[in-house]
Amino acid sequence: MILTVTPNPSLDRTYEVPSLDRGEVLRATGERMDPGGKGVNVSRAVAAAGDRTVAVMPLGGAPGALVADLLVGQGIEVVSVPVAGHTRSNISVAEPDGTLTKINAPGPELSPVESALLLAAVREHSEAADWIACCGSLPRGLGPDWYAELVVRAHAAGTRVALDTSGPSLLAALPVRPDVVKPNADELAAAVGRPLLTVGEAVKAAEELLGLGARSVLASLGADGQLLVSDAGTYFGSAAVSAVRSNVGAGDASLAGFLAAGGEGRGALAAAVAHGAAAVQLPGSVMPAPADLDPSAVTVTADIPLDRVLTEQGSPR
Repeated sequence: MILTVTPNPSLDRTYEVPSLDRGEVLRATGERMDPGGKGVNVSRAVAAAGDRTVAVMPLGGAPGALVADLLVGQGIEVVSVPVAGHTRSNISVAEPDGTLTKINAPGPELSPVESALLLAAVREHSEAADWIACCGSLPRGLGPDWYAELVVRAHAAGTRVALDTSGPSLLAALPVRPDVVKPNADELAAAVGRPLLTVGEAVKAAEELLGLGARSVLASLGADGQLLVSDAGTYFGSAAVSAVRSNVGAGDASLAGFLAAGGEGRGALAAAVAHGAAAVQLPGSVMPAPADLDPSAVTVTADIPLDRVLTEQGSPR
C-alpha cells in the first residue's frame, strides 16, 4: 500500500475557452473539476492501476468535502484531517493551442493543533504502508522543517519515505535522509544554487543531494527523460512520445509508477518513465491506467548522455 500526504490539497476547476482575452467576458466551451495536489495525483495514479492507496490531507469547508467525495469515487481511501480554513480552489484556463493559464490559491493557514493532528494521522495509517509519499508545497502555518519531522517519524516506524517538494522544505529534509527525493530540473537547479544546462550537470547536482543526505534522487528532466541517482548506480530513462496533450500531473504519475515498482533500481525507473510518458498523452490531469502504458517505448541505460543539452527545465514530467 502507498500512503500519500498532501498538506495543501486543492479543488481544481479547468475551463476550456476559444481564446484568453484579457478584460472580456469569456464563455467556456467545456469544464471539468478534479481533486488536486501532488500527493492526491500520486494516489489517483496508484488507484488507476488497481492498487491500494490511502490519501492523508487536511480538508475544510465545502471545497474540502467535494475533494474527498471525488477521491472516494475513484476508489481512494481518504483520511481527512478537519481544518478551520477552506480547502483552496485553483482555476485553470485552457486554450485550443494547448496554452494553460493557472491561478493557484494560497490555501488555508493551519494552526499548530491542526499540524500535529496531520502528523498523527500519518502515523496512525502508516503501519501497513510500503511507502509514504510526501508531496507538494506546505500551506501557511507549517514551517519548512515539517516534512523533515515527518521523515524522522516514518523512519522510526520502519517506513520508507519519498519526498516531492522543493525550496527550503526540501533542503530542510535532506539531512534526515529521505529514501527518495523527486525534483524536476528547475527544482534540482534551485537546490544546488546554479543553472543546469546538460544532463551531466543534472547528474552532478543529484550527486550533491546524495551528499546532503538523500538516499536516492529521481529527477524529471522534461522531454529529455529521467535520472535515477543513488549509491547503487546512475541510470537514465527516456521514452518516445507521439504527441503531448498535457503535462499536468505527469511527474506525480511517474512517482506513483516508481514506488509501485519497488522504488529502486532500473526496473522502477522504467516504470516511472512509462507512467510519465503515458500521462503527457492524456488530457488534463487524467492519470494513466495499465492499458495506457507502453513499456516497449521505454529505454533505460547506465550509459548517461552527459553532453545532452536540457531543453525543458521545469517540466513536471
